[in-house]
Amino acid sequence: MHIKMVAGDSAGTVTAFYLSSQNNEHDEIDFEFLGNKTGEPYILQTNVYVGGKGDKEQRIYLWFDPTKEYHTYSVLWNLHQIVFFVDEYPIRVFKNSKDLGVKFPFDQPMKIYSSLWEADDWATRGGLEKIDWSNQPFVASYKGFHIDGCESSVNAKYCATQGKKWWDQKEFQDLDKNQWRLLRRVRDKYTIYNYCTDKKRYSTMPKECGRNRDVPRKSSKKN
Repeated sequence: MHIKMVAGDSAGTVTAFYLSSQNNEHDEIDFEFLGNKTGEPYILQTNVYVGGKGDKEQRIYLWFDPTKEYHTYSVLWNLHQIVFFVDEYPIRVFKNSKDLGVKFPFDQPMKIYSSLWEADDWATRGGLEKIDWSNQPFVASYKGFHIDGCESSVNAKYCATQGKKWWDQKEFQDLDKNQWRLLRRVRDKYTIYNYCTDKKRYSTMPKECGRNRDVPRKSSKKN
């Protein structure tokens, strides 16, 4: 999807583009763009829900002004991994770690949604900044939607063409060397929150974080 975000004072708003299944124990893959006061950088929050449970938030500053022109936000979702992209940059990887006892969203078909909604109890500075309704209307623009996917019944447990489409092929089972380099750049320069490194929230690092390479690199020092 190509999206241009709400311009000006967008504090308290959330522009969203996400996938979600249709029951109480739902799966979900989220792009959420958190509004800001004029002149402050936009924050992009991503999250993954499995069986109705999320708590896997990561947040980055965008390295451009997303209100000036359209940028491309996309998801690669297959049996092996979920990858979030901003333009050509992979900004997050969530690997299938079922062998470690970590649930992975693959047993429920998902629909695709886009929305713009009020969330001033948490979206901007933890809810300290509220919506200024005198700035309405708040407008986000979407265009150029494209999907390659398996069309299936809402009751399906797997795709009938599983393993046969381009997104299931070996080259899409992991990032390539250059993509890992781009992802590391985003993590090193723009990440402001990662649930994997939140020791107040998780005394033991979640099992999937090592496989997703969410552990910060140790700095090397020479005497």
